[in-house]
Amino acid sequence: MNPTTLLTVESLRVAFAGREVVHGVSFDIRAGEKLALVGESGSGKTITALSLLGLAQGAHLSGKADFASSAGPLDLLAAPERQLRGIRGQDIAMVFQEPMTALNPVFTIGAQIAEVLEEKLGLAPAEFAQAAIDLIAETGMDDPARRAKAYPHQLSGGQRQRAMIAMALACAPKLLLADEPTTALDVSVRQQILDLLTDLQRRKGMAVLLITHDLHLVRKFADRVAVMEQGVIVEQGAVAEVFARPQHAYTRQLLDSLPVRDVRAPAPGAPVLLEARGVRVEYPIPQPGLRGWFSSGRFVAVQGADFRLHRGETVGVVGESGSGKSSLALAALGLVRHDGLVRVGGASWSGRAASDLSLRKQVQVVFQDPFSSLSPRLTVEELVGEGLDVHMPTLSRGERQERVVQVLEVVGMGQAQFPGILQRYPHQFSGGQRQRLAIARALVLEPAVLVLDEPTSALDVTMAQQVLLLLQRLQQERGLAYLLITHDVAVVKAMAHRVLVMQSGAIVESGELDAVFNTPSHPYTRKLLAASL
Repeated sequence: MNPTTLLTVESLRVAFAGREVVHGVSFDIRAGEKLALVGESGSGKTITALSLLGLAQGAHLSGKADFASSAGPLDLLAAPERQLRGIRGQDIAMVFQEPMTALNPVFTIGAQIAEVLEEKLGLAPAEFAQAAIDLIAETGMDDPARRAKAYPHQLSGGQRQRAMIAMALACAPKLLLADEPTTALDVSVRQQILDLLTDLQRRKGMAVLLITHDLHLVRKFADRVAVMEQGVIVEQGAVAEVFARPQHAYTRQLLDSLPVRDVRAPAPGAPVLLEARGVRVEYPIPQPGLRGWFSSGRFVAVQGADFRLHRGETVGVVGESGSGKSSLALAALGLVRHDGLVRVGGASWSGRAASDLSLRKQVQVVFQDPFSSLSPRLTVEELVGEGLDVHMPTLSRGERQERVVQVLEVVGMGQAQFPGILQRYPHQFSGGQRQRLAIARALVLEPAVLVLDEPTSALDVTMAQQVLLLLQRLQQERGLAYLLITHDVAVVKAMAHRVLVMQSGAIVESGELDAVFNTPSHPYTRKLLAASL
């Protein structure tokens, strides 16, 4: 092992129940180096990282993973659980993809960091309480003493990710495994987390193994890149070299899988299908002390929002987390109380279920995460056809099934490609396929408007490209209008005709796509665009 090499993985194989999913992977990481492991969902990159720490439950491992631990050279794959327990968090730490599920919801952030400090460093309570606050401060979170007392649900996505990083850095590890650390974050918060990791890595001399499908992130962050396809590393080398002159067809495919714009301008005089005028959305918030017993405060999530959405048009709503874009979408769907006017096809939401039923058929929604928005207990036939039970109860079972089969064909999920699809469950499909099922579920009622809430943020680059191409085709064929909620500027550029930029509940800039993105007038718009470069 080279003195400067921190980790050398040779011929790593991982199998579950006799089925091999990682096939002889080899790579190395030098001290203080940033290596990115890149590939689509199912390529084996996360399983590779988990295997190094003995966290791939039920896996059969073979090969070698020589690590320069504090106690001396160690083969991680051959080490007993007792030794690995000492390595985890101490020499090698991990930042998981989704902090909301990785953090314990019943303990404060400070308590969870303190638990690591007590377990690994044996600090006394008075010491680890302050040390936890210091670690939170080191990640750049404001008011660290107050944040230490907060529970995970009381923090934003970026703050939760910073808390995860603080926990991982508690014992000053030699190697940090970062599994999709910015996937669910908006562009500016993503840039903040990236800058934070870069700064901490440089100051502490820590090596980082970044696991991601985001090639833009790799280009900004990593020194070297290893590209994985179906459990095999097909190409690796310096980031600049691999991105400029990719040798493998799969690497070229990933680099070419950027959102492609294929949209048509709405027809002249196209009717307005969705209109908002002076929309204001407020939420009650508790007040401190005795006042909270008798009244609650008000948080204004959307203030004075105006827009029009025509047939065959896409309006993109962009902004950071907490900007109000999702609350605006909920108002458009009639799912939250609001002041002002929201009209769907000329009629306003009344707030009464019976009178709003016809409007709900006209405007449907596709959510961000299809795995959580689709019930795991319902078959595909039940999921896609659920809306028909409400809006077309007179359909016979055969007619209902025929409609479901037809719409599945439309989204590329026909029975020829997926035998027995009607009786399958969501967990039996990939992320991109589940999103197609979610689109089919919305389309089965033949709506005029689709609200798309981050429709590709949970997908890797090639799946995202496929879903966007599907949405573009459906718009051209059916004249659908889309209200697109996203933080991904590349998706807006591929899909939108007009753009609304939201900050702190207000629309700070709006207009045609080219005008807003090529000559932005508001500083916040310029900030978002700069973060996406």
